[in-house]
Amino acid sequence: MSLHVAFLRGINLGKRQMKMADLKACLEDMGLAAVKTILASGNARFEAEDAKDLKARLEAALEKRFDFAVGVVLRSAVEIEAMLAANPFAGVDPAADVKRYILMFDRDLPAGVKLEGVPGDFDVVRIDRRDIYFLAHRLPNGRYGEGLDRIGKPLDEQVGKGRVETMRNWNTIEKALK
Repeated sequence: MSLHVAFLRGINLGKRQMKMADLKACLEDMGLAAVKTILASGNARFEAEDAKDLKARLEAALEKRFDFAVGVVLRSAVEIEAMLAANPFAGVDPAADVKRYILMFDRDLPAGVKLEGVPGDFDVVRIDRRDIYFLAHRLPNGRYGEGLDRIGKPLDEQVGKGRVETMRNWNTIEKALK
């Protein structure tokens, strides 16, 4: 058995509602073990006996159960542990009024992907093989990193369409294996 975390894209928005108890039941019905949902935003940790085609099997089971397509970004426990060990936000002052985010992709990013931050709004901290780390600053309106929505077009131009991506607060990653 290997431990994995699934991050679901775009659920609990509009009509795309999914109760975490129903998500847990769906994953258990697939034969996954030790299923635990993480927060209420479409994250689940589980053990799988067979990881072959796991992402595709998850997406098919979720669509069948909930009647809408759900993109999945999947990470193994080893990958989550490596993210945490790399500590991409180590240089951030703990007292700073910022939020830490990670944009995760379902496939490798092309070599040389570049994204610019928006001064005073967000900074690109690091770009890894399948993940981009952001630091979002608090804006005068009290929100954090509203400019992050501007990265879609530059990503489409560099990465292409057809990918699955989902953004999470770094705190979610820190809780993923607990």
